[in-house]
Amino acid sequence: MLAGEAARLMGMELLLPEMADQPMEIKGCYIGDLLSNVMGKAAGGQLWLTVITNINIVAVAQLLGLSGIVLLEGHQPAAGVLERARTEGIPVFSAEGTAYELAKKFQELELLQS
Repeated sequence: MLAGEAARLMGMELLLPEMADQPMEIKGCYIGDLLSNVMGKAAGGQLWLTVITNINIVAVAQLLGLSGIVLLEGHQPAAGVLERARTEGIPVFSAEGTAYELAKKFQELELLQS
């Protein structure tokens, strides 16, 4: 799936529009707001749903090989996050919904693709 397509299907905004044609293999999602927990439990290929907005999210996503980062509840990234994400090739999205609402959409999308 392309990053732009994922954004459209899940009602998210791709904050790096130049990545719209970037392929993403999404192998589930992980919801977490404690970096150490995410580092210990998230798996490569997952889409990370979080309210954390600081630059450390990019480092964690890169370290784990996550497919992208979704900032929930309308949160916007802190200074430097998008530049670092662009450099690392990690799509960053913003969504208005809660983690629960977005996870439900994600599950519906997975069911449609199977």
